[in-house]
Amino acid sequence: MATLNEIKNKLIDQILITKNEKLLSAIENIFSATATEEKLVLDSYQVEMLLMSEKDIKEGRLISESDLEEEDSEWMN
Repeated sequence: MATLNEIKNKLIDQILITKNEKLLSAIENIFSATATEEKLVLDSYQVEMLLMSEKDIKEGRLISESDLEEEDSEWMN
């Protein structure tokens, strides 16, 4: 049996290659009809990490993606 990610990737591939506008519209209607407002439940550790991240941002403790990649590359070697 295919995993959830395999099913998603297969659907994405099929959506990307199709030129059938009616099919795409039907798929969009299915998603719209089944959409629900799912709430993400975070545990206390995740909430704490997000609060710490917000504090870092406010206090300017940031690093650019390119600097981070450079540091990672140095660390890995």
